[in-house]
Amino acid sequence: MKRHDKKGLSRRHFVMTAAALFSPPVSGPLLADTFPGEGQKMAWDAQVTPPSFNLETTNPWGLHQRFLPQRVEARSGLVPGDIHVDAIARYLYHVEEGGTAMRYGVAIARGKLYEPGTYTIRRKVRWPHWTPTRAMIERDPELYEDFADGMEPGPTNPLGSRALYLFVGSRDTYLRIHGSPHPRSIGGRASSGCVRMVMAHINALYPKVEIGVTAHLHPPDGYVTPRS
Repeated sequence: MKRHDKKGLSRRHFVMTAAALFSPPVSGPLLADTFPGEGQKMAWDAQVTPPSFNLETTNPWGLHQRFLPQRVEARSGLVPGDIHVDAIARYLYHVEEGGTAMRYGVAIARGKLYEPGTYTIRRKVRWPHWTPTRAMIERDPELYEDFADGMEPGPTNPLGSRALYLFVGSRDTYLRIHGSPHPRSIGGRASSGCVRMVMAHINALYPKVEIGVTAHLHPPDGYVTPRS
Protein backbone atom coordinates (compact mmCIF):
# COMPACT_ATOMS: atom_id res chain seq x y z
CA MET A 1 0.00 0.00 0.00
CA LYS A 2 1.13 3.51 -0.66
CA ARG A 3 0.27 6.80 0.87
CA HIS A 4 -1.04 9.63 -1.33
CA ASP A 5 1.42 12.57 -1.42
CA LYS A 6 3.41 14.62 -3.93
CA LYS A 7 6.57 12.63 -3.34
CA GLY A 8 4.99 9.37 -4.32
CA LEU A 9 3.72 6.40 -2.39
CA SER A 10 5.90 4.35 -0.09
CA ARG A 11 6.02 0.57 -0.28
CA ARG A 12 4.06 -1.40 2.30
CA HIS A 13 3.78 -5.12 2.88
CA PHE A 14 0.87 -7.02 4.29
CA VAL A 15 1.63 -9.33 7.18
CA MET A 16 -1.33 -10.48 9.14
CA THR A 17 -1.84 -11.36 12.67
CA ALA A 18 -3.53 -11.77 15.86
CA ALA A 19 -7.12 -12.60 16.24
CA ALA A 20 -8.75 -13.40 19.47
CA LEU A 21 -10.07 -16.06 21.74
CA PHE A 22 -12.98 -13.96 22.88
CA SER A 23 -16.67 -14.33 23.43
CA PRO A 24 -18.72 -17.19 22.03
CA PRO A 25 -21.77 -16.30 19.97
CA VAL A 26 -25.03 -15.63 21.76
CA SER A 27 -27.79 -18.12 20.98
CA GLY A 28 -31.45 -17.91 21.83
CA PRO A 29 -33.48 -15.01 23.24
CA LEU A 30 -30.94 -13.94 25.85
CA LEU A 31 -30.33 -10.59 27.49
CA ALA A 32 -28.08 -9.62 24.58
CA ASP A 33 -31.23 -9.27 22.47
CA THR A 34 -32.55 -6.44 24.64
CA PHE A 35 -29.56 -4.86 26.40
CA PRO A 36 -28.07 -2.47 25.72
CA GLY A 37 -30.86 -0.52 24.07
CA GLU A 38 -30.26 1.96 21.30
CA GLY A 39 -30.22 4.91 23.68
CA GLN A 40 -27.54 3.32 25.84
CA LYS A 41 -25.44 2.42 22.80
CA MET A 42 -25.58 6.00 21.55
CA ALA A 43 -24.60 7.32 24.98
CA TRP A 44 -21.59 4.99 25.12
CA ASP A 45 -20.61 5.95 21.57
CA ALA A 46 -20.55 9.58 22.65
CA GLN A 47 -18.51 8.65 25.72
CA VAL A 48 -15.73 6.97 23.70
CA THR A 49 -15.68 9.52 20.86
CA PRO A 50 -13.50 12.59 21.53
CA PRO A 51 -15.06 16.04 21.05
CA SER A 52 -14.79 17.41 17.49
CA PHE A 53 -13.56 13.99 16.40
CA ASN A 54 -11.64 13.82 13.13
CA LEU A 55 -10.76 10.26 12.13
CA GLU A 56 -7.34 11.09 10.70
CA THR A 57 -6.10 13.73 13.16
CA THR A 58 -7.77 13.41 16.58
CA ASN A 59 -5.36 11.81 19.03
CA PRO A 60 -6.09 12.23 22.75
CA TRP A 61 -4.72 8.70 23.27
CA GLY A 62 -1.13 9.71 22.49
CA LEU A 63 -0.76 7.24 19.62
CA HIS A 64 2.29 7.38 17.38
CA GLN A 65 1.29 9.45 14.35
CA ARG A 66 1.57 6.50 11.99
CA PHE A 67 -1.20 4.63 13.84
CA LEU A 68 -3.79 7.28 13.08
CA PRO A 69 -6.19 6.21 10.30
CA GLN A 70 -5.32 7.30 6.80
CA ARG A 71 -6.29 6.46 3.25
CA VAL A 72 -3.57 4.71 1.26
CA GLU A 73 -3.29 3.23 -2.22
CA ALA A 74 -3.90 -0.51 -2.39
CA ARG A 75 -2.07 -2.98 -4.56
CA SER A 76 -4.04 -3.98 -7.63
CA GLY A 77 -5.93 -7.25 -7.33
CA LEU A 78 -7.01 -6.87 -3.71
CA VAL A 79 -10.74 -7.44 -3.23
CA PRO A 80 -12.76 -4.39 -2.14
CA GLY A 81 -14.37 -5.00 1.23
CA ASP A 82 -11.72 -7.42 2.44
CA ILE A 83 -9.61 -6.82 5.53
CA HIS A 84 -5.87 -7.42 5.84
CA VAL A 85 -3.78 -7.02 8.99
CA ASP A 86 -0.03 -6.45 8.91
CA ALA A 87 1.43 -8.11 11.99
CA ILE A 88 4.83 -6.46 11.71
CA ALA A 89 3.76 -2.85 11.11
CA ARG A 90 0.59 -3.28 13.27
CA TYR A 91 -1.82 -2.08 10.60
CA LEU A 92 -5.31 -3.15 9.59
CA TYR A 93 -6.29 -2.36 6.01
CA HIS A 94 -9.88 -2.20 4.79
CA VAL A 95 -9.79 -2.37 0.99
CA GLU A 96 -12.04 0.11 -0.80
CA GLU A 97 -13.40 0.43 -4.32
CA GLY A 98 -11.18 2.39 -6.69
CA GLY A 99 -7.80 1.08 -5.57
CA THR A 100 -7.55 2.60 -2.10
CA ALA A 101 -7.78 1.32 1.45
CA MET A 102 -8.25 2.79 4.89
CA ARG A 103 -5.36 1.92 7.20
CA TYR A 104 -5.74 1.76 10.98
CA GLY A 105 -3.26 1.08 13.77
CA VAL A 106 -3.90 -2.09 15.78
CA ALA A 107 -2.53 -4.17 18.61
CA ILE A 108 -2.04 -7.89 18.12
CA ALA A 109 -1.72 -10.98 20.28
CA ARG A 110 1.11 -11.40 22.71
CA GLY A 111 3.50 -14.34 22.48
CA LYS A 112 2.22 -17.27 20.42
CA LEU A 113 -1.48 -16.42 20.80
CA TYR A 114 -1.83 -15.80 17.10
CA GLU A 115 -3.67 -17.77 14.42
CA PRO A 116 -2.91 -16.78 10.83
CA GLY A 117 -5.45 -17.80 8.24
CA THR A 118 -8.29 -16.75 6.00
CA TYR A 119 -11.58 -16.09 7.75
CA THR A 120 -15.09 -14.90 6.95
CA ILE A 121 -16.80 -12.19 8.96
CA ARG A 122 -20.19 -13.72 9.69
CA ARG A 123 -21.29 -11.63 12.66
CA LYS A 124 -21.00 -7.99 13.72
CA VAL A 125 -22.07 -6.60 17.09
CA ARG A 126 -22.35 -3.07 18.49
CA TRP A 127 -21.41 -3.02 22.18
CA PRO A 128 -21.06 -6.79 22.50
CA HIS A 129 -21.24 -8.96 25.58
CA TRP A 130 -18.03 -10.84 26.36
CA THR A 131 -17.21 -14.22 27.82
CA PRO A 132 -13.64 -15.54 28.06
CA THR A 133 -13.06 -18.95 26.53
CA ARG A 134 -12.21 -21.96 28.64
CA ALA A 135 -8.67 -21.89 27.25
CA MET A 136 -8.25 -18.30 28.40
CA ILE A 137 -9.48 -19.14 31.90
CA GLU A 138 -7.18 -22.15 32.14
CA ARG A 139 -4.21 -20.17 30.87
CA ASP A 140 -4.75 -17.04 32.98
CA PRO A 141 -7.21 -17.85 35.79
CA GLU A 142 -6.25 -14.78 37.79
CA LEU A 143 -7.29 -12.58 34.86
CA TYR A 144 -10.38 -14.34 33.59
CA GLU A 145 -11.91 -16.65 36.21
CA ASP A 146 -14.05 -13.90 37.72
CA PHE A 147 -15.64 -13.36 34.30
CA ALA A 148 -16.43 -17.01 33.52
CA ASP A 149 -20.15 -16.19 33.38
CA GLY A 150 -19.58 -13.26 31.06
CA MET A 151 -19.37 -9.49 31.22
CA GLU A 152 -22.01 -6.95 30.29
CA PRO A 153 -21.36 -4.49 27.44
CA GLY A 154 -19.88 -1.10 28.14
CA PRO A 155 -16.77 1.06 27.74
CA THR A 156 -14.73 -1.19 30.08
CA ASN A 157 -15.74 -4.44 28.37
CA PRO A 158 -12.68 -6.11 26.71
CA LEU A 159 -14.48 -6.21 23.34
CA GLY A 160 -15.19 -2.50 23.53
CA SER A 161 -17.69 -0.75 21.31
CA ARG A 162 -17.72 -3.02 18.24
CA ALA A 163 -16.70 -6.57 17.38
CA LEU A 164 -16.26 -8.40 14.06
CA TYR A 165 -16.55 -12.18 14.52
CA LEU A 166 -14.32 -14.42 12.41
CA PHE A 167 -15.53 -17.79 11.15
CA VAL A 168 -14.18 -20.68 9.10
CA GLY A 169 -17.18 -21.92 7.19
CA SER A 170 -19.98 -22.06 9.77
CA ARG A 171 -17.58 -22.53 12.70
CA ASP A 172 -16.95 -19.63 15.01
CA THR A 173 -13.21 -19.48 15.65
CA TYR A 174 -13.61 -17.12 18.66
CA LEU A 175 -11.22 -14.79 16.85
CA ARG A 176 -12.29 -11.16 16.87
CA ILE A 177 -11.39 -7.74 15.55
CA HIS A 178 -12.69 -5.41 18.22
CA GLY A 179 -12.49 -2.10 20.02
CA SER A 180 -10.43 -1.91 23.17
CA PRO A 181 -10.65 0.02 26.44
CA HIS A 182 -6.83 0.12 26.31
CA PRO A 183 -6.01 2.41 23.36
CA ARG A 184 -2.42 2.86 24.50
CA SER A 185 -1.81 -0.80 23.63
CA ILE A 186 -2.14 0.04 19.91
CA GLY A 187 1.08 -0.76 18.10
CA GLY A 188 2.05 -3.46 20.57
CA ARG A 189 1.47 -7.12 21.35
CA ALA A 190 -1.06 -7.09 24.12
CA SER A 191 -4.13 -9.22 23.53
CA SER A 192 -5.05 -12.84 24.22
CA GLY A 193 -5.40 -13.34 20.50
CA CYS A 194 -7.61 -10.51 19.24
CA VAL A 195 -6.84 -7.70 16.89
CA ARG A 196 -7.46 -4.57 18.96
CA MET A 197 -8.46 -1.14 17.67
CA VAL A 198 -9.18 2.24 19.21
CA MET A 199 -12.93 2.31 19.84
CA ALA A 200 -13.51 5.54 17.92
CA HIS A 201 -11.64 4.00 14.97
CA ILE A 202 -13.54 0.72 14.84
CA ASN A 203 -16.77 2.69 15.21
CA ALA A 204 -15.90 4.38 11.90
CA LEU A 205 -14.86 1.10 10.25
CA TYR A 206 -17.78 -1.00 11.47
CA PRO A 207 -20.60 0.22 9.18
CA LYS A 208 -18.34 -0.20 6.14
CA VAL A 209 -17.65 -3.90 6.78
CA GLU A 210 -20.22 -6.21 5.23
CA ILE A 211 -21.19 -9.62 6.51
CA GLY A 212 -19.53 -12.29 4.35
CA VAL A 213 -16.31 -10.44 3.53
CA THR A 214 -12.92 -12.06 4.04
CA ALA A 215 -10.42 -11.20 6.75
CA HIS A 216 -6.87 -12.22 5.88
CA LEU A 217 -4.68 -12.94 8.89
CA HIS A 218 -1.32 -13.17 7.17
CA PRO A 219 1.47 -15.15 8.81
CA PRO A 220 4.35 -13.04 10.12
CA ASP A 221 6.87 -14.89 7.94
CA GLY A 222 5.15 -14.02 4.68
CA TYR A 223 3.86 -10.92 2.95
CA VAL A 224 2.04 -9.55 -0.05
CA THR A 225 3.93 -6.73 -1.72
CA PRO A 226 1.82 -3.74 -2.79
CA ARG A 227 2.16 -2.11 -6.15
CA SER A 228 5.32 -0.02 -6.50
